[in-house]
Amino acid sequence: MSLATLTRLALAGNRTDAARVALTALSALLATLAGLAALTVLAIEKPPGDAWQQSEQYVNALLREPGLRGGTAFALVMLTIPVLALAGQSARLGAPSRDRRLAALRLAGATPGQVTRVAMLETGLAGLAGTVLGLACYLGGREVLHRPDDNGQLALPTDVLPPVPAMAAVVLGLPVLAAAATAVLLRAVATTPLGVVRRAGRTGSPQPWPALLIGLGVLAAAVVEPIQWALRGAALEWLALIAMVGIFGAVMGVIFGAGWIAHLAGRTLHRLARRPAALLAARRLTDDPWASSRTFAALLAALIIAGGAAAFRASFQLRAELEQEQNRLAGFGGDAFHDSFYLNTMDLVDLAVAAAVAIAAAGLLVTLVEGIVSRRRTYAALVATGVPRATIGTSIAWQVLTPVVPAVLIALGVGYAIGRLLTGDLSPGARRPDVPLEQLAVQGAGAIVAVLVVVGLGVLFLRSTTAVEELRAT
Repeated sequence: MSLATLTRLALAGNRTDAARVALTALSALLATLAGLAALTVLAIEKPPGDAWQQSEQYVNALLREPGLRGGTAFALVMLTIPVLALAGQSARLGAPSRDRRLAALRLAGATPGQVTRVAMLETGLAGLAGTVLGLACYLGGREVLHRPDDNGQLALPTDVLPPVPAMAAVVLGLPVLAAAATAVLLRAVATTPLGVVRRAGRTGSPQPWPALLIGLGVLAAAVVEPIQWALRGAALEWLALIAMVGIFGAVMGVIFGAGWIAHLAGRTLHRLARRPAALLAARRLTDDPWASSRTFAALLAALIIAGGAAAFRASFQLRAELEQEQNRLAGFGGDAFHDSFYLNTMDLVDLAVAAAVAIAAAGLLVTLVEGIVSRRRTYAALVATGVPRATIGTSIAWQVLTPVVPAVLIALGVGYAIGRLLTGDLSPGARRPDVPLEQLAVQGAGAIVAVLVVVGLGVLFLRSTTAVEELRAT
């Protein structure tokens, strides 16, 4: 099969396929902007002088101070996690119609390898369109935002450009990774002329083994400070690596543990429920508990970062209060400039977390709508037998909220515990930061409200997908 034929087949499809391609391209665009922004921060050249010499051409201290640029770039890279999760969830949009299209290709004589290449090319082309558009937005924004103030300082590093090979790696690497991920996902299915058949599926009930990952992550955060004291500040790179591995393990533990939470919540709801909507939700949760791990992955990852940020803010707040007290006792006034800078930096972190939650909510909406559309025959059959649409909508709300509420609490708790362990004690016998219950409550409530809004938007598709004519859909 020629490349032109593969391209023509990859671009074919209905409106749902076009929406999937558009969302994939949008995800690639956002990931490209975040990656190029991180590369730009790292590309800032250090001025001549000692190791602490600052780049005075920038207004923001995050760009001026060399020691803060690595953390700034890391925060920008972390923003790509919910974006990539959105891309993965967008790939599931319209899966039944795509499966039928691939089965039709097999019926026309295409080999399994050719069908896989068609799907890979569809994802790769959408990703490439998004990365190229993202590069254009980056270069255009760089020119538009290059506005020095009266002192000649810049708000953004628009005077530097990352190395061309690094930019090419982002623009070309993301589509390649997306196509490779598509090939890996298609290994779990066998496309035949009669349809798409899953080669293997998960059986049995989820087990609470992800708690081990959470425990190892918290333990890794707990040993950072003792190792730092033992080595007297040496081997900071290894300490950072240990912290990163711990955070990653905890995030994976919470995400994978969402399946066990969903199964346990479904069983509990089935025992306590008395209304049809709750019973339908309970059966759905126990039938496919792993769907929660796929659905809430990006949201839970963002909330773990939010919990850790709350712990760091509390520590910085206490440091600022102690410094103000010391300044008053010494007669130097009550300002704490150093720690107020870090508190202002945490405002940027909170803004990044809010953006990550919003992106995760968008991915949740895509997954919810895809689930409603893929089960439209089941819902149409329920409506045809007399089940009110309000009951089905309520069951969807139960199905989403029952596992997400405990998962949100666990994610915030794990994130706060890791952040508290990484900040450590200010000094032997010093006061310890108070638990920021108000901030954690706002973060958790904000995430649940976002989920409620997404559920409300998703339920709007019920009327169009539960028509009696959907019983004839294949």
